[in-house]
Amino acid sequence: MENILQIICDNKRKEVARQKEAVHISFLEYMTGFRKREKVSFRQALATSGSGVIAEFKRRSPSKGWIHPDADVADIVQAYEAAGAAAVSCLTDEKFFGGGFEDFKKARAAINRIPLLRKDFIVDEYQIYQSKVMGADVILLIAACLTQEETVHFAEIAHELDMEVLLEIHSEEELSYIQPIIDVVGINNRNLKTFATDIRHTIALAGKIPDTFLKISESGLSDPQTVIDLRKKGFRGFLMGENFMKTDQPGKTLSEFIRQIV
Repeated sequence: MENILQIICDNKRKEVARQKEAVHISFLEYMTGFRKREKVSFRQALATSGSGVIAEFKRRSPSKGWIHPDADVADIVQAYEAAGAAAVSCLTDEKFFGGGFEDFKKARAAINRIPLLRKDFIVDEYQIYQSKVMGADVILLIAACLTQEETVHFAEIAHELDMEVLLEIHSEEELSYIQPIIDVVGINNRNLKTFATDIRHTIALAGKIPDTFLKISESGLSDPQTVIDLRKKGFRGFLMGENFMKTDQPGKTLSEFIRQIV
């Protein structure tokens, strides 16, 4: 069976190599000194949110194809914020998800009161400096893409740059990636190798994560009752994109969803 995650990560390393040739990392390090905006805490936003919904701006996916190719990122993320999202996630992977730096730039300019997550496949510290320059409050680190040593090192860099870290895991073997330096732990309901989803797997895995870590559930969420049930299991955040983006008015769809879960 084709390993979709491996294909994405291999492509990402090639992308980053090209980006490094165009803009040296030393310039990004220099530019972070001009990014004076104080971050909005992702962990705190989820801990105090009534809904816990992290609303994602997502144009396409490898499994479903195009979802909302012509979406206006500024309009949608502003609508998400107005609807009561705890945070916004914006994809910057172009080849597989139809996102990009321009989408993130527009999202950053459009919202300021809630945290903005850079959603991508981070495989190099170069991307962490990119994220800071772009204005991210929090970055995603996927355990399946990294070694434990890389995860800790990348998290240290993110904290030095005043960003938080969402660690994504999917298997019991990845529980060892959860270290004190991690701000939030996400369990992906979707197997990134096959893109199949299984909520039962998530619930079983969550029981093995210490309660000291704030937990979120990611991917494949569409039923309000599922979110209500997951909250009873200790989850404080719910990363959702396709359920909203497949509609004509994602913000209105989110508003109705939140009404059903709070």
